[in-house]
Amino acid sequence: MADPTYTPPKVWSADTESGGRFASINRPTAGTREEKDLPVGENPFQLYSLGTPNGVKVTIMLEELLELGHIGAEYDAYTVNIGEGQQFTSGFVALNPNSKIPTMEDRSGDKPFRVFESAAILIHLAEKFGEFLPTDPPARAETLGWVAWQVGTGPFIGGGFGHFYAYAPEKYEYPINRYAMETKRIFDVADKRLAESRFLAGDEYTIADMANFPWLAPFTTGDIYNDAKTFLSIDEYENVGRWVKEIAARPAVKRGRIVNKVWGEENQQLIERHSAADFEGKDV
Repeated sequence: MADPTYTPPKVWSADTESGGRFASINRPTAGTREEKDLPVGENPFQLYSLGTPNGVKVTIMLEELLELGHIGAEYDAYTVNIGEGQQFTSGFVALNPNSKIPTMEDRSGDKPFRVFESAAILIHLAEKFGEFLPTDPPARAETLGWVAWQVGTGPFIGGGFGHFYAYAPEKYEYPINRYAMETKRIFDVADKRLAESRFLAGDEYTIADMANFPWLAPFTTGDIYNDAKTFLSIDEYENVGRWVKEIAARPAVKRGRIVNKVWGEENQQLIERHSAADFEGKDV
């Protein structure tokens, strides 16, 4: 139901409390709010992230590269608590002017440089190490298409459905119905594709799967947005369920899913990651 008392002004301004889970950090402006450097470790890659779906994309990729024996993919992962506004420090903004996790610094060469936005990080690492992104033009195009599809669908799932169903201070019928419909359509797209092929881009596991898995998998297990799995009847997407189970069983995925995770069971959290030894005693 719409709010019958609200008429949008001719010119919008941020002069009222927005409410919701992230009201304390949301502003209509970008840039630094606190002068603070980021920590830097000894590994070739420095990752600043959180164990949310977008962050998990990158830690899965890095762990998959290490699983294949690419020792040059060693990384230090530092948790950035977005609920506390740590993404607005001067050090973080210098690596990502958009102040979103994850962001990364590639220090593997003579001159360090930033790589920000999760999809860009996946593509950068895939090209650097020659893994998980086919070189054959049709296969490459198919893979990048599904990566771009995730970039386009993620906001509808998270900022759309997730916000209005789980985080908004009031529950209104129109936005919940609008984004529930789109989230189910997204699952239907994936389910129909996975009825045709083992993985999203074909028979090979690629960055297309790494990009989409962290967003779709939690719905199949009921680990996101309260009771969203039941509300959206996610069990009906059987091909997505099959795909989730196969990917979730991969050792690198198990490790990647707990890096920078700061909630849940303690043995499934790894606030910082600097070497493989950090996973000792963890449920992976």
